[in-house]
Amino acid sequence: CAAPDTGNMEVLALYGTKEQQEKWLVPLMEGKIHSAFAMTEPRVASSDATNIQTTITPTKDGYVINGHKWWTSGAMDPRCKVIILMGKVDRSGQAKKLHPYMQQSMILIPMDAPGVTVKRPLHVFGYDDAPHGHAEMVFRNVKVPKENMLLGEGMGFQIAQGRLGPGRIHHCMRLIGMAERALEMLVHRTHLRVAFKKTLSQHGGMRENIAKCRIEIDQCRLLVLQAADMIDRVGNKKARKQVAMIKVAAPSMACTVIDRAIQAYGGMGVCQDTILAYLWAQARTLRLADGPDEVHMRTIARIEAKQQRAKL
Repeated sequence: CAAPDTGNMEVLALYGTKEQQEKWLVPLMEGKIHSAFAMTEPRVASSDATNIQTTITPTKDGYVINGHKWWTSGAMDPRCKVIILMGKVDRSGQAKKLHPYMQQSMILIPMDAPGVTVKRPLHVFGYDDAPHGHAEMVFRNVKVPKENMLLGEGMGFQIAQGRLGPGRIHHCMRLIGMAERALEMLVHRTHLRVAFKKTLSQHGGMRENIAKCRIEIDQCRLLVLQAADMIDRVGNKKARKQVAMIKVAAPSMACTVIDRAIQAYGGMGVCQDTILAYLWAQARTLRLADGPDEVHMRTIARIEAKQQRAKL
C-alpha cells in the first residue's frame, strides 16, 4: 500500500463517519479500489494552504465544487474511485472573516461524479508513475451530498495536519529503503568494476563514499525512528518539529546516496538500465511533495526558537 491511499485511509479512519468508512475505507483497505488526494493548485503557492482557491459552495441538500487542481496523485489509476479534495466553504462571503486556518474543508468526491475532468497526466522528471499517476484536474459544478463533508466545515487544516504527519513518516521510511537499495548497488558495482588496474572499491574515494552513505542512512533512520516514537507517545501535534526534521533530512540524504551510486555506474546510472535514475527522481520530488524543504525548516526554526525562549 502506498501514497495517497495510506494517507487517505488514515483520514477516513480518524475523521470519517461510519457511513463514509463503510463506503470508502473498507474497500480501500481490502485493495478493491484506489483513491486520490487533491490539494495543490497551479495558480497559487499551495505550500501555504490558506492560498487554496477551490470553492465548496453549500446548497440546500449538499455542496457544489468548482476549482482547478494539479498533482492529484492517484487520479490516473483506472481503479481510482474517490478523491479527497481540499477547498474553501464560503457561506454568503463569510469565509474571509474566519481565521485563516478555519477556512479550508475536505470533502469526498466520487471519481465518476459529473463535472470531474482529468485535464492531463503529469510527468515527474519524465516518469509517468504508472499506474497511479498524477493528474491536472478541473472540477466544474461538481455536486455531492452534504454527507460527503469530512469532520465538518472549516476542519480541513486540522485534517491535513493529521494526515500529513504520518504520511511524511511513510515517505521517509520509503526514502531510507531507496537509499539502502542504492548503497547495495554502489557496493556491488565497486567490487566488480575495474579502472586503472584496480577495482573501484580499492580507490580511496569510493571507500569514503560507501562509508558516508552508511553513516548518513543510519543517522536518518534513527531520526525517523525518533519521530515515529514521538507520534506514538505524544501525538502528531507535539511531534511536529521531529516530523519536519525528517522531512528535510531524509530526501536530501537519499538524493546524496543515490547520486553517489549513479556516479559509480557512470552512463548506466543515468539511463533506463538500472533503477537509480528513477530512485533519484522520486527522492528529489519528495523535497517538494508534502511540503517543500523551506516550509519545514521554517517550522523547525519557529518551534526551536520557542523552546529556547522558554528556558530563559
